[in-house]
Amino acid sequence: MPNWFYNQLIRAYRNKDKRKVQLLNECWFFYNQLEKKTE
Repeated sequence: MPNWFYNQLIRAYRNKDKRKVQLLNECWFFYNQLEKKTE
C-alpha cells in the first residue's frame, strides 16, 4: 500500500469519516483486483 494512501486512510479513521473510509476501501479493493488481473 502506498504511503500516501495509508496516511489518508489513517486520517479518515482518526476523524471518523465513514464516507471517506468506505471510498478509500473501495478504491483499494478495486486497485487490488486490477493488479491481480495483470499478473
